Amino acid sequence: MMAVSPDETQSKPMHEFLDELRWRGILHQCSDLDGLNAHLSSGVRTAYIGLDPTADSLTIGNLATLTILARFIRAGHTAVVIAGGGTGLIGDPGGKSAERPLLSMEQVRANVQSQMRIYDALLPGAIVLNNADWLTQLSWIEVLRDVGKHFSVNEMIKRDTVRNRLEGDGISYTEFSYMLLQAYDFAHLYSQHGVTVQMGGSDQWGNIVSGVELIRRLHGGSAYALTGTLITKADGTKFGKSESGAVWLTADRTSPYAFHQFWLNVNDADVISYLKRFTLLDHAQIAELEGAVTADPARRLAQRTLANEVTAWLHGEEAAARAEAAGKALFSGDVRSLDRQSVAEVFADVASSTWNADDLRAQRIDAVQLLVSTGLATSNRQAREFLSAGSVLVNGERVELDSTFGIADLLFGDTLLIRRGRKQWHAARWA
Repeated sequence: MMAVSPDETQSKPMHEFLDELRWRGILHQCSDLDGLNAHLSSGVRTAYIGLDPTADSLTIGNLATLTILARFIRAGHTAVVIAGGGTGLIGDPGGKSAERPLLSMEQVRANVQSQMRIYDALLPGAIVLNNADWLTQLSWIEVLRDVGKHFSVNEMIKRDTVRNRLEGDGISYTEFSYMLLQAYDFAHLYSQHGVTVQMGGSDQWGNIVSGVELIRRLHGGSAYALTGTLITKADGTKFGKSESGAVWLTADRTSPYAFHQFWLNVNDADVISYLKRFTLLDHAQIAELEGAVTADPARRLAQRTLANEVTAWLHGEEAAARAEAAGKALFSGDVRSLDRQSVAEVFADVASSTWNADDLRAQRIDAVQLLVSTGLATSNRQAREFLSAGSVLVNGERVELDSTFGIADLLFGDTLLIRRGRKQWHAARWA
């Protein structure tokens, strides 16, 4: 099945959902663009995406696909999310150079349950189904007779996900069969829930069009495949990574502060494309921000808007406001304005040390000793130089050469947050 380019001339006006995807640079492949355009324009339709629970959270790469489904809802249609409790037991070979380790059924169930909070936050009103409910009820003979007979091995090995593995370390029959299960999902949803559109990332194209073909063969019906463009960065580096690793969509994996910081640090060259892709801001709002990038890039208004919008959408307005305030406090050094939760998030990855509170009750610690003991100075002499220069803050206040600290000086009764210079921090905690 050939993909239709979104740049091809349309004989009729494009449906608002497709037009929006094209303007935002998201629309990549469609199995029948004219057909889908007419289909969406003639009534309320139902589309789905599927996400396998390979972990207890999802990443911002998955967020790109979920955002497409959110736009589908905003266009007046019905959205379905498939939590892959069944397909997750097999594993999609796409994007992997070697066989995935199989997860236990208990782990897959736990991952599915953990991911539900993401769907609740991003897609209120969407129908969430678990494909384990029907896939685990199928017998092997049933799959071979009713599904497998409609697939040509010759065609299957042409798929990029399979071909790439065959050219490398090979592929097991288990993962080779994955596309049959995903195709069956689409056919099941078509017959049982009226789903006529499947959407996903560009790496899912082969699996999705297999489902379109299976619907035609099993039910004589028409269905549509649509994929989003690959997310790239202007400098050629990989999207979706922070200094500490992948950026996750749950607070226990990536804190709202760290999540906010990721978007805040986006380059000028990328920020407008990310605003288009990851926020629900309209054309006029994004055009205004694009102008701000050109007119006053140092203000970073586009980045701050991106960070606030995406963080609020996922974690809520309060978490976004707290994350923004934490970032400002860290930059200024005024950390006394932060609550305990914000301090825990902001200083989760900085150097830290734990001290005996009884020692501090018995004897105050002087500033020179504090800097040397925390590694912020390599010697007493260097510590005195830093202090004399006024380059040390403790809990947001400038420290003098003769300053000392006791229990009463601890933030929240247990913490000293020490900054040397503009960026070097250390969290000393007494227990």
